Amino acid sequence: MTFVSNALGSLGSLIDYLSIATKKLHHSQSQNSLPPALTISHKRWRIARTFIYSSRVLVTLAIDVITRKQDQLVITILPSSPSFTTLDIKQTTPTFSAIDQTKLTQIVKNKNLDLLRHEYGGAQEVALALDTHTENGILGDDDDVRHRREAFGSNTYHKPPPKGFLHFVLEAFKDTTILILLVCATLSLAFGIKEHGLKEGWYDGGSIFVAVFLVISVSAGSNFRQSRQFEKLSSISNNIQVDVVRGGRRQQISIFDVVVGDIACLKIGDQIPADGLFLDGHSLQVDESSMTGESDHVEVDKTRNPFLISGAKVADGYGHMLVTSVGMNTGWGEMMNSINRDSSERTPLQSRLDKLTSSIGKVGLAVAFLVLVVLLVRYFTGNTEDENGNREFNGSKAKINDVLNSVVRIVADAVTIVVVAIPEGLPLAVTLTLAYSMKRMMVDQALVRKLSACETMGSATTICTDKTGTLTMNHMKVTEFWLGQQTISDVASSAIAPTVLQLFHQGVGLNTTGSVFRPTSGETPEFSGSPTEKAVLSWAVLELDMDMEELKKNYTIMHVEAFNSEKKRSGISMKKKGEKTINVHWKGAAEIILAMCSSYYESSGSMKTMHEEDRMKFKQIIQSMAGKSLRCIAFAHRQIPNEESRDNTDKRAHQSLEETNLTLLGLVGIKDPCRPGVQEAIKACRKAGVNIKMITGDNVFTARAIAIECGILEPNLDMNNGEIVEGVEFRNYTQEERIEKVERIRVMARSSPLDKLLMVQCLKQKGHVVAVTGDGTNDAPALKEADIGLSMGIQGTEVAKESSDIVILDDNFASIATVLKWGRCVYNNIQKFIQFQLTVNVAALVINFVAAISAGKVPLTAVQLLWVNLIMDTLGALALATERPTEELMEKPPVGRTKPLITKVMWRNLMAQALYQIVMLLTLQFKGESIFGVNEKVKDTLIFNVFVLCQVFNEFNARKLEKKNVFKGIHKNKLFLGIVAITIILQVIMVEFLKKFADTERLNWRQWCACFGIAAMSWPIAWVVKCIPVSDNPFLRSQVVGRL
Repeated sequence: MTFVSNALGSLGSLIDYLSIATKKLHHSQSQNSLPPALTISHKRWRIARTFIYSSRVLVTLAIDVITRKQDQLVITILPSSPSFTTLDIKQTTPTFSAIDQTKLTQIVKNKNLDLLRHEYGGAQEVALALDTHTENGILGDDDDVRHRREAFGSNTYHKPPPKGFLHFVLEAFKDTTILILLVCATLSLAFGIKEHGLKEGWYDGGSIFVAVFLVISVSAGSNFRQSRQFEKLSSISNNIQVDVVRGGRRQQISIFDVVVGDIACLKIGDQIPADGLFLDGHSLQVDESSMTGESDHVEVDKTRNPFLISGAKVADGYGHMLVTSVGMNTGWGEMMNSINRDSSERTPLQSRLDKLTSSIGKVGLAVAFLVLVVLLVRYFTGNTEDENGNREFNGSKAKINDVLNSVVRIVADAVTIVVVAIPEGLPLAVTLTLAYSMKRMMVDQALVRKLSACETMGSATTICTDKTGTLTMNHMKVTEFWLGQQTISDVASSAIAPTVLQLFHQGVGLNTTGSVFRPTSGETPEFSGSPTEKAVLSWAVLELDMDMEELKKNYTIMHVEAFNSEKKRSGISMKKKGEKTINVHWKGAAEIILAMCSSYYESSGSMKTMHEEDRMKFKQIIQSMAGKSLRCIAFAHRQIPNEESRDNTDKRAHQSLEETNLTLLGLVGIKDPCRPGVQEAIKACRKAGVNIKMITGDNVFTARAIAIECGILEPNLDMNNGEIVEGVEFRNYTQEERIEKVERIRVMARSSPLDKLLMVQCLKQKGHVVAVTGDGTNDAPALKEADIGLSMGIQGTEVAKESSDIVILDDNFASIATVLKWGRCVYNNIQKFIQFQLTVNVAALVINFVAAISAGKVPLTAVQLLWVNLIMDTLGALALATERPTEELMEKPPVGRTKPLITKVMWRNLMAQALYQIVMLLTLQFKGESIFGVNEKVKDTLIFNVFVLCQVFNEFNARKLEKKNVFKGIHKNKLFLGIVAITIILQVIMVEFLKKFADTERLNWRQWCACFGIAAMSWPIAWVVKCIPVSDNPFLRSQVVGRL
């Protein structure tokens, strides 16, 4: 039975009918008037009967009113007796029949205020039609939300369908070399079938077809998988948390769960989750540039502009909005539907590797062209022999089919050399390692919004970090309270004068963006808002017996100046209902509020003038609390005399608040302990050569205490040695002074977002790669200016998150250190793969070129080279790109901006391995038959087998660029071991069971042992080579890789 909640709205109409009821009652009594001779008992019986009859009349009238006024109430009259009537009242789902969704959507989109007032009367009436209580919100249970979603739609937009597997297959077919190979395979297949019949003639061309499709399928499958992963990460990054009021309780929900009728709470930095109407709030200004392109902020209020559009950002103030349209019914939804997000973002590293690939490809193309010319000349001059030792080309005696078939085979071999020479696996390796690291970083509490940040973070030389919530736990609690010049250890409300206590209630309960929810069951109240707001509110409610609901009922807020990181204070003007006296309340950073005060209250309630010695005493109190790592908040008050406010009440509501001659109410110290593990994380970063700079809005003493506690500063540090500065001091330096001193600074206190931006610019001018954390709207310029912007997932505003590259989901500095480690891992994995890839490229090009010049044929066929290409580009990339970060990465200095991608260490390693492979394979090419006592077919198989196994063993060497022990930690990378095992198994199958396909001969166990032995020699060679010292100076400065 839910009669009460719905019937209350009809009480007004019910009262209109009471006069009718009275007339009916009078008529009833007149017809049943009492004779004078009746006894007292009879009179009492008549009165009771009349009362019961009258009640039935009133109930009948109530049924009539409620039925007409509330469509959602179903009232059933159960069987009644002459003395009572029973009602069964059930609430059904509201129909929203008074709302025309299309019309309301257009009114809000077009900001048509006249039509809004004409059609509905205003925002309050729209809320009533949407069955929304303007303070308690919607009911919010599952049935209510589901019905609203069915009636008005969900807050999602239709995304373009994701690219399917076929798309990536078709993309792979656009590669010119692949198309040439397919043409060659087609011609080879046709000539082979014509010459040898279908049973024997399809092997050469069919093998190339199978090999090409295998390469394409693996590559397309890998790209398809990464595309889906990027789509998933993108949906996570779009899942914004929104504050709404449901059932009288403020709660956070996903933006996708917002429904029409919701009351959304807005504050500075929030993204407006849907289209809607302004209900209440103060000084609300929004940035609609994402929708309209206009950079000027738009003021929102009840009278002139109550319209709020989805996708806009709150620039100032706070308020509550009524959601009127969601999803595709909003302008933001329509715009997002028309945008096809492309996940193929090219990072700087990918662009650099594209240049490297192009340059190496040109070299490969030149070698392939030379091989093509040499082979064609040797063929047409009769210097080549077939399998039986006969000349292949006999002039006019040669069959046209044989000539064409031989030419196609030569062209296919040359094109295959190009395929192998072009290291298209480099971009794939970057994509794989970025995708893998993004996925793993999500587990480590870091959401990557821009791919380039993954790799850039590995080069970071300086991290500028916030204090609150990043270095500290963000679990704040009031631990000290000063009233006047004495500390109040027993903060029971009885210890404070009633007048001062009342002013504290006003200053805390009204000058806040937080809220208090009191459960009906008598449980502990729930507090919402920023951590500082929650700490102060919980202290006032639990210790000072503040009743926030009572304050809101008795007082009217006239003007608000919202808190931001520049002013470091917030203020309100308010008055008691029914009175004209205006009171101004300020709250904020203690020394800033103290400077605005000329008097102070004592606990007794008396007001005293603040002399200079009193001011110094308060400063000492503030410094004392700051030295204990407490954040010091001050409260101040001023009453505006009646003669000043009598005629200017409306005018004053839109003016700036009084900022002078305030009376200090008191000081509170808020403790926010350091996060566990932050000292170790900072120590690890400094060991890795990364400078840590703390930038905070707290005063210099609190900042110093926290910095010492976290390990950023030494305990006995002199305050005047230049490592600690205040924002205003840094701001007032000349540009030359800032450049000179910026590297020495470790802590900046009382900083503004402008100071943070100046520091980032100075560090970048000094050549640093800078990572910056930020959570506020005003941090957006610094986040954009930095090489890597790190926003906070919990405390960060949506503006800050959109300006950042990586979102730290748990706001923890330890997660930032983990991101640094992952960034270095990405960079290191790419270097590993480059070394591995270039070794194969150099060896394959040299072997094929020398063999073509000397013997007139290449030892590795097109199918074999495609198999090597598959091992290199896809399986090799997958094996080396998925290495997990190790502690060794944090023992090296950062690479910075100028260090080449291909270092001297890498050149040393790859040239040694390539030289060994060339020597061994050319030895087999020219002496293999005599060494092993085999024919040419088996010799070619041995060359192919040794070449592949050398790459497998060299994968182990590539795991460690400088360390000699390449097996350390290998048991942790099961994917690497699995790929190596799969490669060896497939190689055995290729040689032993796919003779026709791979053009190989079976090998005996001695020959297999010899192949493994030759390949395994690459391990001791790598160990010896790594003993050769190399300098840190760049080895290659050429156009090819010098800029890498």
